[in-house]
Amino acid sequence: MNDRLLDRFPEIGEITDADMRNKTVACVLEALTLGGWQVDDLDRVPFTLMIPNNPVSLLAHLRATVQSALKIADTLEQFFSPYYRIDRDILRCGAILHDIGKLMEFMETEKRFAYSSAGRLLSHPVTGAALAMKHGLPLEVVHIVAYHTGEDAARYRTPAAIVVHHSSQIVYEPLKDLLNIA
Repeated sequence: MNDRLLDRFPEIGEITDADMRNKTVACVLEALTLGGWQVDDLDRVPFTLMIPNNPVSLLAHLRATVQSALKIADTLEQFFSPYYRIDRDILRCGAILHDIGKLMEFMETEKRFAYSSAGRLLSHPVTGAALAMKHGLPLEVVHIVAYHTGEDAARYRTPAAIVVHHSSQIVYEPLKDLLNIA
């Protein structure tokens, strides 16, 4: 299953720290198991339930978020180095895992995708951060997962968490406009 996950989600394999990469794989696989999903379901699970008939999968959203976050970090470093440096493994891992809790938050019924019992009680940043912490990922990664939504904007967020937040929104906001959703 690890090879299948890395084939479908090659950005995980780009984490240079082997321990962090292995913990990220374990975290994703456990989220899949807890939610009752398989690796191939990442292409079917929607990245949000807030857009009716959402055509964008969780995997596409995660991959786009990772790639966007890395480009933003490169640009910031180009213009503000040596004052501005974001650890790419922390950023990559946080972007990969930022919505991993959705695998426990969502379920599939005969008719549609819906919130699971766990999803009605706990938000995906909470379950995702708990899972990242359980797997021993760095606190900087747990922080990105916990605070990527911006709902707690008054709280301190690291530059990496802010970059992941905006990278994730880059996918969400334009899609709402394209689909004419208020």
